[in-house]
Amino acid sequence: MTIRTNTPDLLASPPIPVQAKIAAAWTSFMFLYVYVDVLNFYKPGVVDSILNGLMWEFEVSPTLVTVVLVLLSIPAVMVVLAMALPARVNRATNLVVATLYIPFTVFNAAGSTWEWATFYAISIGTEVLLLAFILRSAWTWPRSAGVPTPSAPTERRQDILS
Repeated sequence: MTIRTNTPDLLASPPIPVQAKIAAAWTSFMFLYVYVDVLNFYKPGVVDSILNGLMWEFEVSPTLVTVVLVLLSIPAVMVVLAMALPARVNRATNLVVATLYIPFTVFNAAGSTWEWATFYAISIGTEVLLLAFILRSAWTWPRSAGVPTPSAPTERRQDILS
């Protein structure tokens, strides 16, 4: 037999705004993205290749480094934009950027070897799941705000204040 009480559930979660969910997902994506790049330095030959002026078979140049910086900056900027943009623009921006980042994220597996397959499967898989969460959250963004709670009638407020 269950005894029900009128005690509020202490573990109830208040609703989290869509903007906060998306910003948190972009933050997670950004950190994972950076950590994967740092862990990549532990692969044999990667640091030697960079010291010899090559990054992913491309010659290290100001242009290459600038392009990489821009691509890595986008998730960081998306954290702020997810919290700052108006809903309609926010939704569209997240749908476009997350969609474009999926093939870019999968491209990171290009040139990998089988012995590193698990590393790339976990990192890319997690990044794609985070992007899918962002897409789903933006796609299902509520079209209208919740029903506003009516305020107390003026007479009742006067009774309470007296």
